[in-house]
Amino acid sequence: MALPVHAVSHDPALAEGTLTAARLREYFRHPKAWQAELLDERRLVRTSREPTAAAVLIPIVVHEAVMSVLLTQRTEHLNDHAGQVSFPGGRAEPADASPIETALRETEEEIGLPRSQIEIIGTLPDYLTGTGYRVTPVVGLITPPLSLRADPFEVAEVFEVPLAFLMDPANHQTRRAVLETGERLFYAMPFERHFIWGATAGMLRNLYHFLRGQSGA
Repeated sequence: MALPVHAVSHDPALAEGTLTAARLREYFRHPKAWQAELLDERRLVRTSREPTAAAVLIPIVVHEAVMSVLLTQRTEHLNDHAGQVSFPGGRAEPADASPIETALRETEEEIGLPRSQIEIIGTLPDYLTGTGYRVTPVVGLITPPLSLRADPFEVAEVFEVPLAFLMDPANHQTRRAVLETGERLFYAMPFERHFIWGATAGMLRNLYHFLRGQSGA
C-alpha cells in the first residue's frame, strides 16, 4: 500500500522467553491486568446499525524451533476486505454456541484446518471494524504438521509469519490515509511481499499489549 509511514512504535520489546507455548498457555490461564487499544473503526462509516457478530482465529503454529502466525490473503472479489491479509474467520451463524465455535467453524471452512489440531488458549477484546463487524479474536495453538485445503472462493493464499516479527514493536508502523470521513491512522506490519494492516494489525497489536502486560516488559 503506497501510503507513507507516519510513525514507528517505540514501545518496549517483550521480555526474553515470552514467546513459548508454555508461557502463552500460562498467560491466558491466569491473566494479569493489561491495557488494550480498543479501536472503534465505526466512526469511519456513517451507520447507526448494530455491528454484526464475528470471530477470527489467531492461529499460532508451534514449530519445534520457532512459532509463527498463520494468515490468509483474501481473494479480490469478496464484498468485505477483498484482497487483504486476514485471520481465518467470519460472521457468527445462529447455530454457533460461542465466538470460539464461530472461529473454529470458519477456520475449518476457509483453510481446512481441523479443530482437533487447535488448542484454544483464550480470547482478546472485541475489535469493531469500519465494515460493521464486532470481531472476537480467539487465540489458538496449532500442532504441526499442517495439511490445509484453502477455499478458493475466499482464500487466495495461506502463509506464515514468525510470531517474533509480529510481536516486535519495531515492526509496528502507523500509516496515514485521508478519507471522505476524515483522516485515518492505522497500523501496518509489512512482511516480505505481504502488507498486514487494518483490523488484522490492530488485533496483533492487542496481542502484543496482552503479552507485554503479562511478561512485565
